Amino acid sequence: MKYLIVGPSWVGDMVMAQTLFIALKKQHPQATIDVLAPAWSLPIIERMPEVRRGIEMPVGHGALELRVRYHLGESLRQEGYTHAITLPNSFKSALVPYWANISQRIGWRGEMRYGLLNDLRKLDKSRYPLMVARFVALAYPGGAPLPEPLPIPALMVNDQTVNDACQRYNLSTDKPILALCPGAEFGPSKQWPADYYADVAKALLQQGWQVWLFGSAKDQPVTAQIKSALPAQEHCHNLAGTTSLADAIDLLSLANAVVSNDSGLMHIAAALSRPLVAVYGSTSAGHTPPMNPNSVTLSLQLECSPCFKRECPLGHMNCMKQLLPERVLAALGQLGVNVSTPETATAQQPSEALEAAGSDAH
Repeated sequence: MKYLIVGPSWVGDMVMAQTLFIALKKQHPQATIDVLAPAWSLPIIERMPEVRRGIEMPVGHGALELRVRYHLGESLRQEGYTHAITLPNSFKSALVPYWANISQRIGWRGEMRYGLLNDLRKLDKSRYPLMVARFVALAYPGGAPLPEPLPIPALMVNDQTVNDACQRYNLSTDKPILALCPGAEFGPSKQWPADYYADVAKALLQQGWQVWLFGSAKDQPVTAQIKSALPAQEHCHNLAGTTSLADAIDLLSLANAVVSNDSGLMHIAAALSRPLVAVYGSTSAGHTPPMNPNSVTLSLQLECSPCFKRECPLGHMNCMKQLLPERVLAALGQLGVNVSTPETATAQQPSEALEAAGSDAH
């Protein structure tokens, strides 16, 4: 069996898509899996042992470019794919498998895709609340029970590339590493306040840790704000906007603890099995939680959240502002990180702060 997977367009979704690849390999160990995906995602795909190769999608996100898609599909006919699974729900994402003459073309109904997909399924969101369950379900016949537990994303890193990345950015592992991921492509409603990140960083710096700040070029203002608030800036390395995605993955694999918004980097840290505290505000861990067992998800579960809006519709951001740094420090303690937390941290009611898919610590 030979699969062409049309991959998603977001970092976190691409990481979670590995659950589908694992499910396919468990059923068909000799199957070949290729993933058609945006160029930026290839470093993620290269770290998935289930995938033979990533194929760069030459069309940008949102662009139609029918001629380009047709020629790509035509060029893939010689590969002899037996199955295609289309993860995005858009009409245009189903065109390449159709034009590649792949006999079995599977996906959720999404936009008008009748004829393009010939195994077209209606999504029952109540049955599959988790994004990973929606991906894994496409590895099985429609309506079939899913494996329990669900597969967990697990990215593989290479010692040599990890060491090279450390040398490239003049980083050392002589002190334990706290990785902070304060950005979020989705929008500001998913961003925990910068001064709260700084408070967590201060607590660990006082105990001999170092801090590595991760993010894209768009996140440089917030990472610079965090670093400027720290007393021991020589032990804080602002990597936002300077690393490639490949280097960011390799460097995150070295973290002794990670604190992150609900973001693509959060899913990467989870897939690297790093001790992780994930902070949720406008989104829900009931839909896209980190899947690693050594993680804690924090959410106040206010009446107005999750709203799934890019910006707070009420203008106050209480779902983030009222989730105090002491709670994150307490959550790090749950994960075995030796941190000294103020008395207020132990006085919190965990039921107010912890939201998880299945348990408080996955």
